[in-house]
Parts: sequence; C-alpha cells; structure tokens
Amino acid sequence: MNDKQVSLIKNSWKTFRTMDPQIVGDLFYSKLFVDHPELRRMFPADVKQQHSKFVDMLSFIVSRLDEFEELTADIAAMAKRHVGYGVKTQHYPLVGKALFWTLKQGFGKSWTPELEEAWVTCYASISATMIKASA
Repeated sequence: MNDKQVSLIKNSWKTFRTMDPQIVGDLFYSKLFVDHPELRRMFPADVKQQHSKFVDMLSFIVSRLDEFEELTADIAAMAKRHVGYGVKTQHYPLVGKALFWTLKQGFGKSWTPELEEAWVTCYASISATMIKASA
C-alpha cells in the first residue's frame, strides 16, 4: 500500500466507523453466508457478538495501517486463532468479496474505483500476511 491508499482507507473508515456495528456486521455476515452457506458452521449460532468484533478488528487494523510492519505480528496472531476456527486459505478471497460488497453498500456513491483499489490492496496485504502465518 502506498501512502495515498493508506490515507484513503483511514479517511473513508472514519465515516464507516460511525455506522452501527450491528448493521455493518449483519450486512457483512449476511452476504458471506448467503454466498457461501458452508461457512456458517464456523461461527456460533448467535453471530451478534461477531458483528462488533468484526468492526473493532477493522478499526484496529485501519488505525495502524501506516505502521503495517509493526502490525504484522498482530495480524499473524489473529491468523493463528482463525486456523483453530477452521479457516483455510481458500476462505480469504470469499471474505474479501463480502467485505468489499459491504463497504460498497456503506459508502454508496463515495465508493470510487480509487477507494476500491485502496481497500483491495489493503485486504490483499492483510490476507497474504494471515495466509503466511497460518501455513
């Protein structure tokens, strides 16, 4: 990620972070489970707590994007926890698609090709770090 992409993500997340985490999480998990119902079994019956965890995790990562090298240890630890939940390499692109769809819904007309590219690049860096750590 370049500095401009980090800035775009941080500025866009300020707006997104003001949204109700239950709504954001519900959008994300609903999209993920509709598109890939086989992933539903990896989560507790009541995913409402996941909604806040999802938004909090994104907020934590976004807040430290300009220190990505220092953030990799936290991302690696998260990846190792996810292995215990049954997450496999092939799940990362599925989650990415649900994330980008959710962001697009939240940003509406503000979701520009430049902003999308920044988020895709960011997610690619995060998921590559997670995949490497979980191997």
